[in-house]
Amino acid sequence: MTEPTLRLSERLNARFGDRLAAVRDAFGQTTIEVVPDNLHEVARALRDERELRFEVLTDLCAVDYLGFGEDEWETSDVSDEGFSRGVEGPGSPGRFDWASRPVRTVDKRFAVVVHLLSIANNQRLRIKVFCADSSLPQVPSLVDVWPAANWYEREAFDLYGVLFEGHPDLRRILTDYGFVGHPFRKDFPLIGNVEVRFDPEQGRVIYEPVSIEPRVLVPRTIRDDSRYLQGQAEQAERQGK
Repeated sequence: MTEPTLRLSERLNARFGDRLAAVRDAFGQTTIEVVPDNLHEVARALRDERELRFEVLTDLCAVDYLGFGEDEWETSDVSDEGFSRGVEGPGSPGRFDWASRPVRTVDKRFAVVVHLLSIANNQRLRIKVFCADSSLPQVPSLVDVWPAANWYEREAFDLYGVLFEGHPDLRRILTDYGFVGHPFRKDFPLIGNVEVRFDPEQGRVIYEPVSIEPRVLVPRTIRDDSRYLQGQAEQAERQGK
């Protein structure tokens, strides 16, 4: 972990105190967790104060933590690798019931993650904001602080259903007119709800029931990235020398 990152986390702790729910350093980057009520105050300070100067919002996205850390089946019951996981295991056709798949509910299901860049200080920062209500996820809009958040927030609304209070034009940006649901939510069916095709006889686009059979080929598992593990091992080796 680099020294500038440690100094940034310490400065943020000293500057904001109780306004931050958590401050974490991992993989050379600082992440702060902010409750929605404090988001605007913290965001303006991050942008305007000379010691911080995070002028640029580089990315904003939503996260759905429904079933986080769980997989569709016990991997010890099937082969360790390859296509046979989906052919021979419980996920194969006729052995996996999509509707009754195990999904663990969580108290804080939806979060919004913001990535910031300080050109003046050559530093990066990640902000995470958990939505208080999972049934109607909502956080304040950051468009008035960083105008670049406009389309990012529309994308998060379209794909995850997160509402951004105060957004000047919150509407779908990727899905079609009349689309029902939010396709990046974990409980949205992977096969979709309807099939769309052009019927040459009727001369128009028609909607039909989905003909694809739901199937899970690879379990959902959360693993550490081997790239980071290798980097940590090399750093430990260098320090040992």
